[in-house]
Amino acid sequence: MQNTAQKHLKCTWSFSASKQQEGVIAGWHAHPAIFFEVSILASDKDNRALDSSTALPIHIKRLTKKYGDLFALDSVDLEIRSGEFLTLLGPSGSGKTTLLMAIAGFNRPDSGSIRFGDQEVILTPPHKRNVGMVFQSYALFPHMSVAGNIAFPLKLRGVSAQECEQRVAEALETVQLTGLGDRGIDQLSGGQRQRVALARAFVFGPRILLMDEPLSALDKKLRERMQIELKILHRKLGVTTVYVTHDQREALTMSDRIAVINHGRLAQVDTPEVIYNHPANAFVADFIGESTMLPLAQDQAGDLHYNGSKISQKPSGDDADGWSLVVRPEHLSIMADAKTATDQTIVFKGTVIETVFQGETAFSIVAIDDQTELQVRFGTGSKAKSSYPQAGDTVSVGLGRDDVIVIPGEQRQ
Repeated sequence: MQNTAQKHLKCTWSFSASKQQEGVIAGWHAHPAIFFEVSILASDKDNRALDSSTALPIHIKRLTKKYGDLFALDSVDLEIRSGEFLTLLGPSGSGKTTLLMAIAGFNRPDSGSIRFGDQEVILTPPHKRNVGMVFQSYALFPHMSVAGNIAFPLKLRGVSAQECEQRVAEALETVQLTGLGDRGIDQLSGGQRQRVALARAFVFGPRILLMDEPLSALDKKLRERMQIELKILHRKLGVTTVYVTHDQREALTMSDRIAVINHGRLAQVDTPEVIYNHPANAFVADFIGESTMLPLAQDQAGDLHYNGSKISQKPSGDDADGWSLVVRPEHLSIMADAKTATDQTIVFKGTVIETVFQGETAFSIVAIDDQTELQVRFGTGSKAKSSYPQAGDTVSVGLGRDDVIVIPGEQRQ
């Protein structure tokens, strides 16, 4: 008796590969996301390599894309290492999706270079780049089963039914959906649909995987669980992965490195720890995590001060017009006794405006001497509850000197 999953995998194409692509692609103009997904999954008979044993690096040089007078990408240089998980992070309109689509081949840059390993692909159409793609909408085929959706790129590559069934079974096991191959897409939860889209993207063995905000439609708890699952899956697959999101916490959780983009330019590229603890400029400091920036004055000796108190020395080698102290809420603490600054601690004095309980943490908003507001975040355990500051309290707020983050203003020309 024929296996149910195999029945869903049975190939029904009756024309050549090139005609197959033309017919499939032409048939999906009404659904752009599915059209894009089909085009990137399609492949010529001569391009059936399924071996993903070697991930490919991506080399991007001086990539530029304009829409009228607007630079969506402004001479972007980016080296994506073989096998790493790199996240393109930025606000709406920053250029992150434009860059991802340029890598995928869905938009044509005005100038620049994109190389996969040693191969220049700037003029290569999407279906010949042999990359996996997961879209925000998932773009799953509603008339196909789970197994049918995952098998689709294998069919287009002419993979035999037996090998197709084996690869689909392995993909289902990898994304923890074993036994669900014969289900319809409408019978799946949001998290399960996301896994199907992911399985379809890697089942044919791409050496590069691209993902465009695939978790944005999920609820908070499921999204956070899927972040960890994707991180574990990436470690298993070892494929070079480029991920787009505007969610800072998501980027910090999942990435080997983060490329922060603003106005079509790279603001900083580094590990999550470095980007959070050592932001390169005010945009990165403000965009990644919660922060307050306090302007610093510089004396003739090169020391930086805030409100008369020495904060630090000017970083060596930097020549900037102005400096700011970046204050993170979790780096601050309410001090039991009013104290002055020491060699270990910077002290701000102020008045509590409000204290807010948020479940696992709480925070107080404190107006310091010049009426600048600081947020002080603390735990909500039984000991912490007894010492919550109340609105109107005069408090001393401590910042450890080891937690001092100083960033430059505009660079001098």
